[in-house]
Amino acid sequence: MSLITPLEPGSAHVRRARPATEVHEALHQSAFARIACAAATSCGSGHRVNEDAHSMLGRHGKVFVVADGVGGGAMAAMASRALVSRLHSALDGQRIGAAVVGRAMLEADRAIAERIAEVTESPGAATVAMCAPVNVFASRWLLAWVGDCRIYRLRPHADEPIVALTRDDTFAQLGETPPAGGSPDDPARMVGNGAVAQANVAFAGLACGDLLVVCSDGVHRHLQAAQWRRVLDSPLTLAQRCEALVALARANAGTDDATVLVVQRQAPTGMAPRWIARLATGRGSTP
Repeated sequence: MSLITPLEPGSAHVRRARPATEVHEALHQSAFARIACAAATSCGSGHRVNEDAHSMLGRHGKVFVVADGVGGGAMAAMASRALVSRLHSALDGQRIGAAVVGRAMLEADRAIAERIAEVTESPGAATVAMCAPVNVFASRWLLAWVGDCRIYRLRPHADEPIVALTRDDTFAQLGETPPAGGSPDDPARMVGNGAVAQANVAFAGLACGDLLVVCSDGVHRHLQAAQWRRVLDSPLTLAQRCEALVALARANAGTDDATVLVVQRQAPTGMAPRWIARLATGRGSTP
């Protein structure tokens, strides 16, 4: 069974609101935690295929990944899909920590580079961002990224803006000179070109109701902070909010592939003992 979309949606959670956008949603629940998740992805107007990929929602594992293919064409699409698949193969069912995630990123980098070299001399790689809970209450999360995919946190209805929890690996951010014809805003680190020394890793706390938003640059380059909050604070379902974010990026002249994946920590329901419910609804530590 494939672990990636949108090439092989194959999930009971998939619906199509418009021909150009695929929307997915699922729910992970235990006595200790309840995690709602949704994603929307759309092929850019200048691409024949969608070069973004994201985790299939509803799997047993609680690792959430968005990857953005770089280099154009089939190699970019292959790189993003292979990266998502390899991260899930390495991390699903494992105890999530900085070392195991860093090792999975490095192994994916080498494997994808080798696979591309077997097919073509043309470049191909992917940027990526992922998140995963590191405790049973889903109050503390590991974040990892390479390149310019981003992760944001939003506390709904709070008097504070959406917060970027990642810093882009661009040439400008890293103080490096881009190659001839490149831009300072281009990603300087990617997975699949053999140039990844290590992934960026950070940790974030989530209170019940908080959202983590993982997205490709086809979304975040075209949205302002107020637009994020307006959509994410709306009464729409989580899946509808993801779809609306992609549509807003398109309305703001975005032409690149656009993918957004949102997870929300919710209070557990059912017959959980009171002491579990009290712990599970507490505010997690912030980075």
